Amino acid sequence: MSNAEQLEKIKTAPGFIAALDQSGGSTPKALGLYGVTPDAWSNDEEMFTVVHEMRSRIMTSPSFGGDRILGAILFENTMDREVEGQSTASYLWNVKNVVPFLKVDKGLAEEVDGGQVMNPNPGLGDLLEKAKAAGIFGTKMRSVIKQANAAGIQAVVDQQFEVGRQIVAAGLVPIIEPEVDIHCPDKADAEDMLHDAIMGQLNSLGADEIVMLKLTLPEKDNLYADCVAHPNVARVVALSGGYAREEANDRLSRQNGMVASFSRALAEGLSAQQSADEFDSTLDASIASIAAASAT
Repeated sequence: MSNAEQLEKIKTAPGFIAALDQSGGSTPKALGLYGVTPDAWSNDEEMFTVVHEMRSRIMTSPSFGGDRILGAILFENTMDREVEGQSTASYLWNVKNVVPFLKVDKGLAEEVDGGQVMNPNPGLGDLLEKAKAAGIFGTKMRSVIKQANAAGIQAVVDQQFEVGRQIVAAGLVPIIEPEVDIHCPDKADAEDMLHDAIMGQLNSLGADEIVMLKLTLPEKDNLYADCVAHPNVARVVALSGGYAREEANDRLSRQNGMVASFSRALAEGLSAQQSADEFDSTLDASIASIAAASAT
C-alpha cells in the first residue's frame, strides 16, 4: 500500500470523505435512523456487529467507490473487523480505492471557557502503531467549540495540534477537527477566532508535517481559503454538524476547495428495510449530491 499514492489522492482527487465512525453513544441513534431498533441487540458487541453490517452494506455498495469517495473514517471496532474476507482498511483501499482513516479520540471533556477539549488518551501511542500496521493512512479526532471565547478556542486548537504532531511523528496524517457547534450563539465570531488560532499553529509546523483540517461550514464564505492553500494542509474537509444534507451541500458548494466529510448527511434516507436496488440508488443519489457540492 503506497502512502505517497494515498497522499496524492487526498490532496488532488475529486470527491469527499465518508465519515463512518459513529461509536459508543451515537451508535444507537445512527442505527435508529437506519431503521434498526435497540431490540436488535442485547450488548455492545452485538450492537457493533449490527452497525458493522450497516457500514459493510454502504462500503460494498456499487455506488461507493474511489471515483467519488476520497477516504472513509472508521472507528477502532470497524478497523478490527473484515469486509468480504479482508480487513476493513485493506478492503477500502485495495478493492474500492478509498483511503482509510481511523477515529482516535476518547470523547470530550466537560465544557471549560466555552470549549470541550478531548479526554486524556494514554493509549494513543499503541493505537497509532496498531493503525499503521492495519494499513490506516490517517486519523481523526474531534473537539467542540460552544462559545466565542478566545481562551476556550485556543485551548482546543493547541491540544489538537499537540496531539496532531504526535500522530505525524507516528507516520500518519491527522485530521484535526475543532468543530464549532452550529448552535454557537456568536458562530461567526467564534469562527474568526478559530481561523486565527489554526493559522498560528499551521505556520509553526515543520515543512514535512502534513495535516488535514475538518471544520464546521462557516458563516463567512471562504473564511478558510488560506487554510486550503496552506502548504502543510493536505485537504480541508467540512463536517455536516447537524445541518440537513441539502443545507450542508448548499453551504459547502460556496466554500471553494473545501470538500465534505459527512456522516449523518451521507446516510440520510438509507434504511435496513430497503431492497439492494433501493439502498444502492438512495446511496448513489446521496453520494452524487455530496460529491457535486464538494467539487466547487
